[in-house]
Amino acid sequence: MPRLAYDWRPQPTPSKTIDTPEQPDRPERQARRVIDDNLRAAGWLVQSADRMDISAAVGVAVAEVPISRRIGTPDYTLYVDRQKVGIVEAKAHGALSGAEAQSARYASRAASWELRDARPQPELRYRFESNGHNTFFTDIRDPVPRSRKVFNFPQPRTLAEWSAPPAASLRSRLRGLPALDESRLWAVQARAIQALESSFAKGNQRALIQMATGSGKTFAAVNVVYRLLKHAGAKRVLFLVDRNTLGRQAHDEFANFTPPDDTRKFPELYTAHHLGANAINPAAKVVVTTIQRLFSMLKGEAEYDADNEGKSAFDAPWQGEPPKVAYNPAIPPEFFDFVVIDECHRSIYDLWSQVLLYFDAFLIGLTATPAGKTLGFFNQNLVMQYGHEQAVADGVNVDFDVYRIKTRITEEGATIAAEPGGVYVAQRDKLTRQERLQLLTDDLTYTANQVDRDVVAVSQIRTVLRAFRDQVLPAAFPDRKEVPKTLIFAKDDSHAEDIVRLAREEFALGNEFCRKITYRTGYTEVTTTVRDEDGTEREQVRWEKTADLTPEELLANFRNSYHPRIAVTVDMISTGTDVKPIECVFFLRNVKSAGFFEQMKGRGVRVISPDKLRTVTPSAKAKDRFIIVDAVGVCEQDKTDSHTLNRQPTKSLKQVLEYVARGGLEPDALTTLASRLVRLQRHLGNEELAELQELAGGKPLTALAHDLLQACDADAQTAVAKAQHDVEEPTSEQIEAAAGQLARDAVAPFLKPALRHRILEIQRQSEQTVDRHTIDEVLYADFDAAALQKARAKVTDFQAWLQDHKDELAAIQAIYAGTRPLNLTLADLRQLRDAIAAPPLSATPRQLWRAFEASAPERVQGQGGDLLADLVHLVRCALLPNFTLVPYREGLRERYQAWLQERDADNAFTEEQREWLDRIAEHIANSLAIEPRDFESGWFGQQGSLGQAHALFGDELRPLMAELNERLAA
Repeated sequence: MPRLAYDWRPQPTPSKTIDTPEQPDRPERQARRVIDDNLRAAGWLVQSADRMDISAAVGVAVAEVPISRRIGTPDYTLYVDRQKVGIVEAKAHGALSGAEAQSARYASRAASWELRDARPQPELRYRFESNGHNTFFTDIRDPVPRSRKVFNFPQPRTLAEWSAPPAASLRSRLRGLPALDESRLWAVQARAIQALESSFAKGNQRALIQMATGSGKTFAAVNVVYRLLKHAGAKRVLFLVDRNTLGRQAHDEFANFTPPDDTRKFPELYTAHHLGANAINPAAKVVVTTIQRLFSMLKGEAEYDADNEGKSAFDAPWQGEPPKVAYNPAIPPEFFDFVVIDECHRSIYDLWSQVLLYFDAFLIGLTATPAGKTLGFFNQNLVMQYGHEQAVADGVNVDFDVYRIKTRITEEGATIAAEPGGVYVAQRDKLTRQERLQLLTDDLTYTANQVDRDVVAVSQIRTVLRAFRDQVLPAAFPDRKEVPKTLIFAKDDSHAEDIVRLAREEFALGNEFCRKITYRTGYTEVTTTVRDEDGTEREQVRWEKTADLTPEELLANFRNSYHPRIAVTVDMISTGTDVKPIECVFFLRNVKSAGFFEQMKGRGVRVISPDKLRTVTPSAKAKDRFIIVDAVGVCEQDKTDSHTLNRQPTKSLKQVLEYVARGGLEPDALTTLASRLVRLQRHLGNEELAELQELAGGKPLTALAHDLLQACDADAQTAVAKAQHDVEEPTSEQIEAAAGQLARDAVAPFLKPALRHRILEIQRQSEQTVDRHTIDEVLYADFDAAALQKARAKVTDFQAWLQDHKDELAAIQAIYAGTRPLNLTLADLRQLRDAIAAPPLSATPRQLWRAFEASAPERVQGQGGDLLADLVHLVRCALLPNFTLVPYREGLRERYQAWLQERDADNAFTEEQREWLDRIAEHIANSLAIEPRDFESGWFGQQGSLGQAHALFGDELRPLMAELNERLAA
């Protein structure tokens, strides 16, 4: 009989003990208390080894279960359903990577230590290292086991689900995804999905997809989600947006998606839940929500006001401190396997990073315009890069032309001259728009930068709109009967109001023609006084609906209806919103952020079919480009990625100054104060700057801001600590002391009440002067210099391309030889069109026509490029310096009228014969020539075909056809 395998001999005292309450509160004990709390929060029953009962709960974490004298004792052993599943190695503080080998050693022996003679058991699968504040987790079933940081321990039921057969880890399953069916995907979408899945297979936790606006990022993401649910066994996917409009768009994309391997739509296969309340459908496989609502749910709030989801979390100032996330057992970190972050170029991962990083999930970023910090957040794992130029070449986006409008006030500012005895000017409150008259006794000079912020120059807005109406639109859209769908970006809500009213006046149209679409549209701000529980009274601001249409409803009308023709916005339609019929993007505000500017431009790039375009713009033929109307020089200025210093945007300048005056030194407050000073400095004159410098003890505002930022800079703090203590590596205490000294020195000038009061006096000057005295004038309204240069380059490239390919294509050979179009076929022209559309030219006939129009307007008459036959004239214009570019149809019409006069058509032909001749001429305009077989289809086929033609013209039919082919083709 085999000897009992249990070691009955007395065991030595474990190397790690559980402190008793009488023992000192050492760092180890402090860490253990936090780890115990974290385990209990996740649903684990924490026990000591001498009182262990692994049947007491589904998940039991037992402290100090010994393995052997040689191996030692793990800090915690995890049991699920009475089975050992994992090890937790606890450390008092500091880095945890050094503890990985220790937890691995325990995990490899903990399963078999009791039976010394038994066969070795599989090592424990789940390993954790924690100091209470940071916890790292390794699953040895992963293809390449690698520890990752987690917000908290998984719940016991989660480990039970992961361990159930076949028990392969998610990362293992991601390596076995089947080949992608590309039949319903654009090539760029297929490449993005394949690159993303390759990143998953490598175990990369974060991945970024950059795809140009309109190239189908969301559709690609829906395909990915479907594959992850079906083939990788993903439990749940979060689709995260930062405003509800984008959430509805994403949910609609899921609702309308039919996978390539099933005839049913997505909702018939998997539940997709767009949250409208703080509760998740237990059956949901896809959850679509805003980051604002998700944060509310993580805080355990039962309700959340949906009005707060209308505006982007990035655009809206955050109320209070940055979001801090605590563990929520109802939505544990392992709740979602994947998080798709839509429009991730926004700074949601600055302020909201804790919300994103709460989940132990793969993060997938979608954007058209990634900033540097976007790449940084996603670990520089840019798996797909597909820009606007590539999208235009592929026909996924449309290109654009820039029309620049310059007026005297826009460029130079103006002066309101004070007459003898003074002149009354209007002063208007920015918020209420209430006006009062102010006597102006001295000349008031304002700069271009002050226009629409400090001074409303009515004539400037009116003059720009007139130039748009009278010069830009006729040049850009000469055949239009209505104003193309136009999106105007205003500086603020008050500026948008001015533009709307003046646009209606200048176009002499009604309210429906031009509408403001901002977050405030249809709402009025109402301020009431409320009393807190402690009796303190405070003002509470809310927005009450005062109109029938919400901003979302107005936006839907702009997208799908004839009215409005012009929408004026500030930020609401700046990014993510899909309005395909837009053909004019009009900048009446400047933008310094490169990413934001590209997003705003992107509102016009989306492709739309001619039929759908004509449902809202009836006189449009097709959308093959859009125009940017630049009235502020936004296209001419360098752009930079923005990095906000304003960490407390909802705190007023007065509140920040009062906080500093009371001795406050928090870094966020100091950087916010620095940001406000820099902004204020831009609006001050030399006298005000000098005055503030004197009050600050000789330091200019820029120096004060610099000192505040230096006080928060880790490198500066370390440098001061090194210098003060003459050491190479200062201690954390020395660095902390240096940081405190830097902060106290930086805020010292603001302890003087005179400086604080004067800063606030200057900042309170928030009224605008309304200039109705100065009449503006247009200085320039045409293609901008960059667009002109681009057009000339396109013409030059076309000429060079023709020279290089003249021996390859029949159409070019015929035109080079001077052959009349009669000898060309439509097949020849189609071959030429397709060759031009391919790289390196990547051009359409209409784009080439506009390039000639912009670079040599004196050689172009009319708008062409719509017909294949126009290619003949485009080639001739490129080859012949004196050739006038006229649309093929217009030239043919003139030649046809001349032929009719020569033949005395009014007397020579009957009315029915004239109708047939007109149709024959139209056919030649479209097809270069007419042949007997052409009478068997189209209008001719409906009127009796070739037989009816013979009946009308007799033996003269064929000579007439030959004569018209010869005379009309040119």
